[in-house]
Amino acid sequence: MINNHMQNQLEQSFIQIIEENKDKIYRICKIYAVLPVEPQDLFQEVVIQVWRSLSTFKGKSKISTWIYKVSLNVCYSSKMKLEKSNNNTVRLESIHFALSENTTDNIQKEKYQALQMCISTLNEIDKSIVILYLEELLYKEIATIMGLTENHIAVKMKRIRKTLLKCITHKLRILR
Repeated sequence: MINNHMQNQLEQSFIQIIEENKDKIYRICKIYAVLPVEPQDLFQEVVIQVWRSLSTFKGKSKISTWIYKVSLNVCYSSKMKLEKSNNNTVRLESIHFALSENTTDNIQKEKYQALQMCISTLNEIDKSIVILYLEELLYKEIATIMGLTENHIAVKMKRIRKTLLKCITHKLRILR
């Protein structure tokens, strides 16, 4: 049985972890949100799962790496349950990679839209790897989250880059 002091410490630790990682969690939730499930609902599910699982965190990786893994697992599981029940697909138009606020150049906007469209064509594993890469995680961290080796991530990223480059080049030709 946990005494009040330990319970308070756990709650404070949990609040701090969520506060430090809320933006990361929400970006992943926005990517995986499929109507009728909204990003806020997924965010709540992730937070609940983090709370339930916090005591099992072994500290073998950074807490943020563990948070990414929990977030991806919860969001992917939610998406799969929804697809199983009504065959909906992921709304990837919710991906928002940060364009600088002073970017008004149409070419940049076209590249951004092409990137969004091309990412939507990737399989779930490759999509997750790209999302984590765009979050600026190191291959080692991505490997830990995805349960793959660092070398495997490097090979997959090389293939993903080629696929995305080919797709983006094609999309930009079509848009012009």
